[in-house]
Amino acid sequence: MNMLTKSLAGLSLGAALTLAATSASAAGGHGCGTFTNADGVEEHLACSEAPVDFTNKGSLQNGAKIFMNYCVGCHTAKYVRHSRIAKDLEIPPELVEKYLLVTSDQIGDHITAEIDPDVQAAWFGAAPPDLSLETRLRGDDWVYTYLLSFYEDPSRPWGANNLVLPNAAMPHVLHNMQQTLSKEEFENQVGDLVNFMAWMGEPVRHDRKVIGAFVLLFLLVLLIPVYLLNKEFWKDVK
Repeated sequence: MNMLTKSLAGLSLGAALTLAATSASAAGGHGCGTFTNADGVEEHLACSEAPVDFTNKGSLQNGAKIFMNYCVGCHTAKYVRHSRIAKDLEIPPELVEKYLLVTSDQIGDHITAEIDPDVQAAWFGAAPPDLSLETRLRGDDWVYTYLLSFYEDPSRPWGANNLVLPNAAMPHVLHNMQQTLSKEEFENQVGDLVNFMAWMGEPVRHDRKVIGAFVLLFLLVLLIPVYLLNKEFWKDVK
């Protein structure tokens, strides 16, 4: 029986490694820690590159749907309002009210968890963290790789473990989705979810980068008259 359990865990571990590390080598991502493989050898796990793109409204909208369907049962996003989702993600308010108000009935409310934190603490040992700023705390690539790195582990209370965060209390909530989709489709869905979480952490990130580029361009152009003016001021000074 123990041998069968180890074999199943080994097969699941191999599948998780394939999902988590295939694109990591090509992306040249930063490290996501170490793990011990089925043969007991410690290996380095590179982070896969998260497909974060705030201009892809379709991805953000799908990510919002996934977040509301799979995450808010346990997690909060207390710094994000449903009305901000409607505005920034270009979703009609009536659709947000109909499909995305999972734990509230007011579009101006923040995103709260469906299950009481004290109850969850009793279940998992600690209340699940708020996810508003999770990508800023951990990094987009870390969160993306973490969500791709679950594998079946019969020794764990919820039947799953994680390569990036071993013995994590979080169950593999995307298990059913993973079972019904191809590897590429599942990675795309997780990418959309992480894209939305990255937006939650810093909704103005794209605007900040665009404005920053224009500021740098302005300073470069301003350098020309400043240089010429400085040259004119000091031309008679010896």
